[in-house]
Amino acid sequence: MAPNPQCAALAAAMQKQGLSYAQVAQKIGKSEQHVIDICTGAATPTTDEFNALARALGITSAPPHDAAHSTKST
Repeated sequence: MAPNPQCAALAAAMQKQGLSYAQVAQKIGKSEQHVIDICTGAATPTTDEFNALARALGITSAPPHDAAHSTKST
């Protein structure tokens, strides 16, 4: 199964800002392991968790919904 594009966006934003999982976890009040699980696709974030992660990482727009970002598997 392909990774969730939203989770991939979170992981990319975290890497771009040079933040560790521990730093992001502290910002949103969750465990480091939970943030790792969300960013790697092992866990699905709740809407509140996703929004908290997006705010902590400065993500202000939704991922694009075009063919390059399709969630359908082939």
